[in-house]
Amino acid sequence: MDSVINFFGRFNWGELIAPTVTIIVGMILYRLLQGFFQSREKRSDNAVLQRQITNFIFMLFLVIAFVLALPIKDSLQGQIIGLIGILLSASIALSSTTFLGNLMAGIWLRSVKNFRVGDLVDIGDHFGRITTRGLLHIEIQNRERDLVTLPNMYLVTNPVTVMHNDGTIVSTEISLGYDVDHSIIEPLLIQAVEDAGLENPFVYIETLGDFSIVYKVHGLVKEINTMLSARSKLNGCVLDAIHKAKVEIVSPSFMNQRQVNEQVFIPTQRKKKDEAEVAPEDVIFDKAERAEKLDDLRKKAHDLDEEVQSLKDAIKDEAAPEQKQKLQKQMESLIERQNRIHQYVKDKAKEVNKEGKDE
Repeated sequence: MDSVINFFGRFNWGELIAPTVTIIVGMILYRLLQGFFQSREKRSDNAVLQRQITNFIFMLFLVIAFVLALPIKDSLQGQIIGLIGILLSASIALSSTTFLGNLMAGIWLRSVKNFRVGDLVDIGDHFGRITTRGLLHIEIQNRERDLVTLPNMYLVTNPVTVMHNDGTIVSTEISLGYDVDHSIIEPLLIQAVEDAGLENPFVYIETLGDFSIVYKVHGLVKEINTMLSARSKLNGCVLDAIHKAKVEIVSPSFMNQRQVNEQVFIPTQRKKKDEAEVAPEDVIFDKAERAEKLDDLRKKAHDLDEEVQSLKDAIKDEAAPEQKQKLQKQMESLIERQNRIHQYVKDKAKEVNKEGKDE
């Protein structure tokens, strides 16, 4: 007991001031840093990525500063810092092909800015609409309405096709026999494109096969979000146009082998019922649609923040009391609207992020 008392009596408590101050200052700076990024997240889509990278670098420097502030010998401090460097280098080396690679790929993709949330993309074997862009990955909603997570390295090592927002070309192929002249088929296919509601139709003769000709008809769909239903409608209109012209869509082997007393295989046309159709894209890409609207809302909130800031600057420069009071009332109204829209964006972001996931 006496030895313990003597130890604490001889211990220089003043040596603990520097490490304690380092921890306290570090925690204060960390809280200020988090507050800064919380305000940034309301106005910038890249704030989450910047926050994670900054937090990592800040904590690394805080640990090194704490070690330097400890009341220990310089040689021991050097050994501890060297150990930290070795552990950090080993971690980077072991994860360079995965974590660091995806991180660098994510930074590169954001700098290129070739796609955004809500875009229709074709990446390798995956097709769908982007719902989330993260630090290490993106999430897309595919044709089956399922959510597919793709690492950023996959995007860097595979070609990424982004559907043009002003419209894209949809097409379909059909093979017909040599007994029907192409000058008859091509106008029918052009008419099918127009009936499907597509623009700028054109037809390619893709292949001259041994027994049939392959035609490929194209049309421009303006509403990019209806691309899947537009392609399906084009297929239906092609069938209708060919059948109305009394042209059979059968293979030569089928024609040579049938024993049907010269029956013509063209279905009887029926009148379609006037029923309200639900576009499949409304069901398939529901999360992607909401994520795109949320992204647009973030941009509007950012514009509102700039408008509030410009009003604040105008109030400072305004000398007339009446005009200054008028601007003040206008700014208060905008700030109230600003708070509402930021809260709405925050709530909706939580809903979109939780959708399709068990938590």
